[in-house]
Amino acid sequence: MEHFYLVAYDISSSRRWRKVYKTMKGFGEWMQLSVFQCRLDKLKYLRMSDALSEIIDHDEDHVLIIDVGPAENVQPKVTSMGRPFDPIERKALIV
Repeated sequence: MEHFYLVAYDISSSRRWRKVYKTMKGFGEWMQLSVFQCRLDKLKYLRMSDALSEIIDHDEDHVLIIDVGPAENVQPKVTSMGRPFDPIERKALIV
């Protein structure tokens, strides 16, 4: 079962910020500077969390992972100014 997550981060080093950004591109869709939306099952969530934990400096950086709930039932209520907000959709993945 997938959950819908919002991930926001504040990374003090530009080098680590780039690593976090590149890592997050593998798990979700970029929404805004340092904010991603993700649809993840438990295994992908654990992989993402572990990858981020290895990159960040736990004394200087901050990562928020917000579990919005089961992805099938989530209807995000978002006020968006400027470019439109498009929630991430479930898609078939061909490997």
